[in-house]
Amino acid sequence: MTGDDPHGGSDTVEALPTVAQVLEFPSLRQGRPQVVAGAAGLDAPVRWVHVSELPTIAPMLRGGELILTTGIALASDDASLARFIDELAGVGAAGVVVGLGPRFLDSVPQAMRSSAERHRLPLVLLLRTTPFVEITEDVHSRILEKQIEELRASERIHGAFNELTVEGAEPGDVLRQVVRMSGRPAVLENLAHQVLAFDTAGRPAENVLEQWEARSRSVQTGARTAYDQPTGWLVTTVGARGEDWGRLVLVSVPGPSPRLTMLVERAASTLALGRLVTRDLETLALQTHRTLLSGLLSPKQTSAEVALEARAVGVPLDGRQLVAVVLRTRETLPSNAYDRQAALRAVAGVATGAVREAGLLALVGPVEDAMIGMLVSLGPREDGHAAVERLATRIRRGDPDGRYVMALGDPVSSVSEVRRVMLETIQVADAAIRMPERRPYYRLPDLRLRGLLQLMRDDARLQTFAERELRPLLLYDEKHGTSLVALLRAYLESGRNKTAAAEAAHVSRAWMYERLTRISRILGADLESEEVCVSLEVALMALDAIRG
Repeated sequence: MTGDDPHGGSDTVEALPTVAQVLEFPSLRQGRPQVVAGAAGLDAPVRWVHVSELPTIAPMLRGGELILTTGIALASDDASLARFIDELAGVGAAGVVVGLGPRFLDSVPQAMRSSAERHRLPLVLLLRTTPFVEITEDVHSRILEKQIEELRASERIHGAFNELTVEGAEPGDVLRQVVRMSGRPAVLENLAHQVLAFDTAGRPAENVLEQWEARSRSVQTGARTAYDQPTGWLVTTVGARGEDWGRLVLVSVPGPSPRLTMLVERAASTLALGRLVTRDLETLALQTHRTLLSGLLSPKQTSAEVALEARAVGVPLDGRQLVAVVLRTRETLPSNAYDRQAALRAVAGVATGAVREAGLLALVGPVEDAMIGMLVSLGPREDGHAAVERLATRIRRGDPDGRYVMALGDPVSSVSEVRRVMLETIQVADAAIRMPERRPYYRLPDLRLRGLLQLMRDDARLQTFAERELRPLLLYDEKHGTSLVALLRAYLESGRNKTAAAEAAHVSRAWMYERLTRISRILGADLESEEVCVSLEVALMALDAIRG
C-alpha cells in the first residue's frame, strides 16, 4: 500500500489471517513451529482454531479451521493416518498443528506428511510444548480484532461517500476520496473507454493514462465488479436506474480485497447518484425564469399553469409566436461548484443582455449544464426571422471571442409544443459545439448525420454499437501497430472505390486489396455489401463523435 486512509486503516488489513501469519503469533512462536509438509498452502486464511483429538473430526468442521492436536487418539497404521489428513483437506481445513507428546515423540509419520504435501495442507510440528489454550485465545482475539477493524473501515467508507452524496460532489471530488482511501490511481471512463475524470494519486498522468482506450478495451469483465489479474485493475460498472454509462477503474491493485471492492462500489454509487442530482446557486431572476422553463419542459405541469405564471413576470405566452433558443458555452465548466455557477451566470448575462438590446420578451434561464435557454415571445405579426437575426447579432457583440454557440428551434404557436422544440434545441446546441464550421446559429437541418451522432454520443447504445462494429479492428491495430482503421475509413470515404482509396492512402492497389481482405477477415464482414459498409461508416462517425 502506497497511501493511507486519513481516517485510519488501509486495504492491506484482511479480515482473516493466513496460516503463515498465524505461525508468527507469539503463542505459536514460543512452540518453535516447523512446517514439515504442505508449505504451498501457507497462504490459506484461518477462520478459527479448533482443538481436537478425535480421528473423525472432519465432518464436524465448516472449513478454514486450524486444527490443534497431539494425535493421541489416532490409529497407528499408515492408512488411517493418511485418511485423517485426507478428510481434513476434503472439508477445507486451513492446516494441522501437531504438538509433541505421548503419541509423537520427535516427528510426524511419513504417511501424514505425504498426504499433507499432496493436498497442499500445511502440517506443522511444535518442537516445544505449548498450552493449546494460549494459542486459541491469541488467534481468536486477533481474528475478532481484524473483523472489528474491517467493520470500522466499512463504516468510514460509507460515511465518507454518504457525505459526498449529500453535498452533490463532482466526479473529481469522488475520485479524490477514492485515491485518499486507497492510495491507488482512479479513472472514470464511459462505455467507449474515453476518460471522463481521473486522479493519478500523485503519479505522472502519462504513466496512468497512456494508450488508455486500447488498454481498457482489452479488460472485459463478466461481473459488475471484477479484478483483472494481468493489468492489476479493479473495475466496477457505474450507472443507476438500470442504465449503465461508465466504469470506475482502480489501477495498480496487487490483488482483490473486500475493502477495496467495497470502496470502488460505494464510489460508483455516489457517481451514479451525482449524475441524477443537480445543484443550482442562481440569482432570484434566474431562479424564477428557470422555474418557468422547467415547468415547460416537465410533463407534470400543465402549459396553462406555466403561461399564467409567465404572464405574471411580464412574458406573455398565449397567442404568441414562441421561439426556443439555446446558448451554450464552448468552454469546459470548472469542477468547483462556485466557479461553475459563476461561469454559467456569465453565459446568462450575455443572453439576457442580448434579449434586452434586441428589444425582445423572453424567459431566460439555465436548462442544462453549460446551457442557457431562451423562450422568445413574439407578436402574431412580428417578423420572426428579423427578431432572430437581431438576437444573434447582439449575442455576437457580447461574445467577440466566439466562446458560445447559439441553437435555434422552429417557431411554434402553442405553449404545449414548447417542451418538444426546446428539448430538440438543447440537443442541437449540444451537437453544434463539435461542428467544424462556425455559424451565427444552428438549426437541426444544419447538423445532418454527423450532428445526429454527436447528439447521441453519450448514449450507451451508440457506444455499444461502435464497439461491437469496430472492436476487433481496433484491438488488431493496437496489438500489431497497424493502421487498418484508417484504411477502412479511406475505403469507405472513397465510395468503396479501391483504386481511389489506394490513391488517397498513398499505397499500391495490390497492397490495398490485401489489406481490405485482412480487414474483412478480422471483422468477419463482407466489404462488398453495401449494408455492411454503411454500418461500418456510421460506426466510424460514431467513434469520432465519442472521441470528440
